[in-house]
Amino acid sequence: QVQLVESGGGLVQAGGSLRLSCAASGRTFSFYAMGWFRQAPGKEREFVAVISSRGGTTNYADSVKGRFTISRDNAKNTVYLQMNSLKPEDTAVYYCASPSAKYDLGPRSPSGYDYWGQGTQVTVSS
Repeated sequence: QVQLVESGGGLVQAGGSLRLSCAASGRTFSFYAMGWFRQAPGKEREFVAVISSRGGTTNYADSVKGRFTISRDNAKNTVYLQMNSLKPEDTAVYYCASPSAKYDLGPRSPSGYDYWGQGTQVTVSS
């Protein structure tokens, strides 16, 4: 059974930084792309970033490009999201996700992902 567990969320002032982690278990981590999504109150879940199975390719939402960095450590079965220059509009619950298919790079749509973590709250104060 695939399990994803996020950590690292919290309260930070605008301009600050946080690093989210997502620990995976239950299958061979290095075979699958990993994605980060977020959902703010009253809004749909949206794509943030995705990384290929070996970490060589990444893709970002325009809203976070240049501020967020996705990375992974396949030896530790963990994917990270380094978030810098945080803005109040980044406030949301952040989820890591993984598809059941072996994409070269995961899709940007949440519907392309089969496994989800429980989420971690990120709150950015102005």
